Amino acid sequence: MKRLLSFILAVTTAAAAGAQVLSVEGPRTRVPQYGRADFSIVLQGTWSNPYLQEEVTLDMVLTAPSGKTLTLPCFFVEGKSGAQSRWAARFTPQEQGRYSYVFRYAERGRPVSESPKGGFEAGKPAGHGILHPRDNWTLAFDDGTLFRGVAENICWESRDSDDSKFFSELHEQADRFNYDVMLPQFAGAGGNFCRLWMCSWNFPIDRHDRFNNRRYQPSDEYFNPSAVARLDHTVELGENLGVYFMLCMGPGDARTDHQFFVSPEAKARHRNYLRYIVARWGYSPAIGMWEFFNEIDNIQFRDQRNPIPAADIVAWHAEMASYLKSIDPFGHLVTTSISHRDLAGLNDVKDMDINQKHIYRATSSMPETIVRYEQAHGKPYVIGEFSFEWDWSKNFDDFGEDMDLDFKRGLWYGLFSPTPVTPMSWWWEYFENRGMVPYFRNVRYVNDRMLKYGQGAFEPVEVQADGAEAFAVRCGGRMYVYAYNPSSKPVSALRIPMAGALRIAPKVVPFDFGKARFRGGKRMAPANGVLTIPVDLAPRSEVLFELKNCQ
Repeated sequence: MKRLLSFILAVTTAAAAGAQVLSVEGPRTRVPQYGRADFSIVLQGTWSNPYLQEEVTLDMVLTAPSGKTLTLPCFFVEGKSGAQSRWAARFTPQEQGRYSYVFRYAERGRPVSESPKGGFEAGKPAGHGILHPRDNWTLAFDDGTLFRGVAENICWESRDSDDSKFFSELHEQADRFNYDVMLPQFAGAGGNFCRLWMCSWNFPIDRHDRFNNRRYQPSDEYFNPSAVARLDHTVELGENLGVYFMLCMGPGDARTDHQFFVSPEAKARHRNYLRYIVARWGYSPAIGMWEFFNEIDNIQFRDQRNPIPAADIVAWHAEMASYLKSIDPFGHLVTTSISHRDLAGLNDVKDMDINQKHIYRATSSMPETIVRYEQAHGKPYVIGEFSFEWDWSKNFDDFGEDMDLDFKRGLWYGLFSPTPVTPMSWWWEYFENRGMVPYFRNVRYVNDRMLKYGQGAFEPVEVQADGAEAFAVRCGGRMYVYAYNPSSKPVSALRIPMAGALRIAPKVVPFDFGKARFRGGKRMAPANGVLTIPVDLAPRSEVLFELKNCQ
């Protein structure tokens, strides 16, 4: 991060007595395109709570080099009502060239002060920028670079008292299951996308005490300083590692009953929660997606006898997604998740970019599920959680091999399906303990080759494999073929219909899962329009091939 180099802007006369923007400190030298520009603003104003936009707001209004107007919410740092206070803005320029800006301060919705115009230059890029939708298979950064997430849930750090019946001792290892260890380990194995939760024990920014997590300290402040600092640190860690987050913001420290979704007071509180999150962390390219809820259908049916009306929940999502888009000048992706029950209309909310659900005990259904939802709703679809088992009252070691095999094939089923992020396994501590994290190297290696040779083009190809679940996709001049055998009998061949004549016989190269590389191989000519690849695919095993010269 660039250190703040400052210049002082002149004092502006306020329209309201005693309220004025006093000074602005901003970058003096060029800021890299896609780099962070920090601004410190001193003002004098009157409020009872500076975090409530019903009382006060400070916005940075920018004019980009293209002429586009952007509005960035700022956040309160320190100070008192009626005296000098310090506020901050964090901005990432998505264009090169000269930006100009003013800061506008308002009380109770009425503008009362505006700073003189300032400016800064955005120079050569550092990084690729913010992720945006592209198609069902891929996302794209601001600069057009393609992205597919090789993903996992790493939703929280260790808790002081874990509720796992068999693995609490494992889960409570604070020196092992913290983001300073888990994220570098994940990134080092090729992972580049993970899901994080904001909840009572993880990044509890608006909670005052009782965290079940020694990382957080009690505080009477509106936003808890220890939680805010931990999320600051983790977001910067993601930036440095090249890991992008689906940040599940949740409801904050609020009761999610029916009133949460319909009460004007509850909705106002949540808008202030969202505004602070965008103001403080929206600048970061590490924020891959904003997620409103984890499994909103389970919240809907928490009271089985009196479920919250789906229409009210869907209307809330439409309202909050629109609001979130309106305050996020960077255009981050927006999503929410269900467990297994659809809410009528939720998949069609206009300002929701990605639809998703969670699948347990049904990994084989994921490819069909992804395609079906995308065809029905015209949006990319993501499997936000999956595993062989969801019930944490069971001892997973009783079926540990099944857990491992499911972990592996779920990643491949996603990589060969039209989804921009591979399905995200749950139980990250358990799989880390079983040595599964290095397996991500295999998926990342193939993912990178698909993007390299296809340049974003993915063409599903039919593959026949008696008794096996097999998938093939053409990426430019390469074809990739994966098969897993869930049956009790071996599979001896994969057959791929090859439309049209090939100039030369494709070279079929097998994948070495131990070395995370395609190695060896030989040319195989199709016969009667079908390419037959001999395999020795034993029950509960997998094979993967790269076919060269497939155009």
